[in-house]
Amino acid sequence: SGTTGSLVAPSLKGLGRRGEGGGISCPTIVSRSQWGARPPRSRVQLRTPVPFVIIHHTAGNRCTSLASCRQQVKGIQNYHMDNQRWSDIGYNFLIGEDGRVYEGRGWRTVGAHARGWNAKSLGFSFLGNFSNRAPNAAALNAAKKLIQCAVSRGYLSRSYTLKGHRNVNQTSCPGNSLYAIIRTWPRFKA
Repeated sequence: SGTTGSLVAPSLKGLGRRGEGGGISCPTIVSRSQWGARPPRSRVQLRTPVPFVIIHHTAGNRCTSLASCRQQVKGIQNYHMDNQRWSDIGYNFLIGEDGRVYEGRGWRTVGAHARGWNAKSLGFSFLGNFSNRAPNAAALNAAKKLIQCAVSRGYLSRSYTLKGHRNVNQTSCPGNSLYAIIRTWPRFKA
């Protein structure tokens, strides 16, 4: 009994460990190999800690399970690499409504998520369209933990500024409902 659950559990073991230094617990992060990422065509090293975190939404379908979120992230990577001709998926991390975080370009690679801001920010994108509805509590909590984790691990400055994509580029991203929420978060500045 319980064999189906154990097929996934070993591959997710060791995720969400305490960050060095601050003792902050990081959210469960599904690695690139765990979601089946294609290798990047190239990488540019991100000089950390960066001063900004920029919140996005993918404006696509929502996902509430490991399987559906993996499928969404793979589709976004394919779109970014094949249609946009980018070297990899654009975001540093993606956040599912399954409460997990999916590694995009990760902590140490410059993203392709906010023109003019990529080399000085981490781009965190919620999986789904949040123009008319808010992400669930699992996704919002995972995002908050991811920000704390980034600070505790030294990838995001302790004096960071939080912005929505619309604050740095002409776009409606991250959607009105999500934007209304992040405006209330610590260190937000339009």
